Amino acid sequence: MASIAPARKPLEYRFDQASFGRHQTFHLRYAWLTKGFQAMSVDPRAFDADESTVTLGVGKNMVAAIHYWLQATRIAERRPAGLCPTALGQAVFAADGLDPYLEDEATIWLIHWLLATNGAQATVWRWFFNHFHQAEFSLPEAGNALTRFVQERLGNKAPPKTMINDLRILMRMYEPSAIGPRVHLEDALDSPLSLLGLVRALPESHRHRSAAEERDGPPDGVFGYAIADLFDQIGLRTLPMAELMYGRPGFPALGAVFRLTENALITKLERIIRRLPGRFALREQAGVHQLYSLRDIIDPMDYLRSHYRPGQPADTR
Repeated sequence: MASIAPARKPLEYRFDQASFGRHQTFHLRYAWLTKGFQAMSVDPRAFDADESTVTLGVGKNMVAAIHYWLQATRIAERRPAGLCPTALGQAVFAADGLDPYLEDEATIWLIHWLLATNGAQATVWRWFFNHFHQAEFSLPEAGNALTRFVQERLGNKAPPKTMINDLRILMRMYEPSAIGPRVHLEDALDSPLSLLGLVRALPESHRHRSAAEERDGPPDGVFGYAIADLFDQIGLRTLPMAELMYGRPGFPALGAVFRLTENALITKLERIIRRLPGRFALREQAGVHQLYSLRDIIDPMDYLRSHYRPGQPADTR
């Protein structure tokens, strides 16, 4: 059985560790995280073995794609023993985990947060949901903005064609597919992330829309996890509303990642404060609204458990 990776690691926001094109042109499919998690739990070398295509029941390139998506979503990481579950991956996808078969939409929102905050392994996803704020756009417009951003941060280390392909895969993952007579059934299978409504194709055009809205998601448990995760990694006890909405250098933008308006962000923060009292507080100082952490350590898992297992006591330290 695979060992579990260390519980806490800094989130991968730094663009000096950027990567592109590692998905083998395959978007994340519904069963892949569960299937990949089960395989590596039995054998950490499952993705390295010659019989990996038989074990996983997919072709060689899809094996590589599943291997990548497990790491991009922070469900697994490479260790000397092979591919091993992270503590979060174990908590969610183990046989007795919170949602091993991806049956709860909350898990899909959680995967989105994990993917959109992984700058080292999902660089284009991190850029798109944290830095690209154009509500309507064409693929060339987004590609030009991405190219400029990467040139400024990386010195033009990534081929533009590879980055554009990553953008295509991102759109394919988040937009519900349009099934037509010439679309192969396998290509028409949506990614679970298409359920979230964060990106959509505009009808009868080659344009897309990804805008801040007064949306219902993510569920409070996942939103609370994201807040506690952010505070844990950023190492501060307070964050102004503007930084929660649009981010601070080197860290994600909570409002932008979930495509929330400022009003929706405040409403969700108020609900999180009520959900598990004594952890966070909204206060105004010198006319600036700020979110305060009331504890030195707030376990993000408390919020996930409050969603999946509401009867289970939370940490009261």
